[in-house]
Amino acid sequence: MSVEIIPVKDHQEYTVNGHLVCKDQFNNWTCKHDLSSTEMNAFKNYEKMVINNKAFTKHAKATYKTK
Repeated sequence: MSVEIIPVKDHQEYTVNGHLVCKDQFNNWTCKHDLSSTEMNAFKNYEKMVINNKAFTKHAKATYKTK
């Protein structure tokens, strides 16, 4: 299964396989649909590597593939 993450609004909204993930008023990531464990792990990796990285000024689309 591959997971595609597309930035909608940097640091605020992203789509994960078509599901909108955004920050709530408490600064937590939320999604109206339950993400699979693969999607959740991919987003956590993306957050660690891209969202929280100050070197990235513009976030890019990413695709994660499982073995």
